Amino acid sequence: VQLVESGGGLVQAGGSLTLSCAVSGFQFEEFAIGWFRQVPGKEREGIAEIVNRDGTTNYADSVRGRFTISSDSVKNTVTLQMNDLKSEDTAVYYCAAEYLWPDPPLSVDSYGYWGRGTQVTVSL
Repeated sequence: VQLVESGGGLVQAGGSLTLSCAVSGFQFEEFAIGWFRQVPGKEREGIAEIVNRDGTTNYADSVRGRFTISSDSVKNTVTLQMNDLKSEDTAVYYCAAEYLWPDPPLSVDSYGYWGRGTQVTVSL
């Protein structure tokens, strides 16, 4: 199982960025993919996930309405579109995978497979 994040970088507050998670090594449609982020000294936070089995999506309150997660079963890629970025969105962003449904949702403990992360920095 391999997950590789891409798309991180530096963006000004109010701007947009798109992160991608390329997955391989498992049956894409049978897994949920989540996006998490972590700031040094703080716990990793679940922000968005999609259950490929039925299309269910979940978002953390901190990103709902600004971030959108989507899945492409042809490319085996999950995308996180981030709009109206704020300085507090600065973090290392990770994608993760779990078979079928993560329970509980948006929880680090619910996911067994992780990428290495990509840095997102939002400047004022």
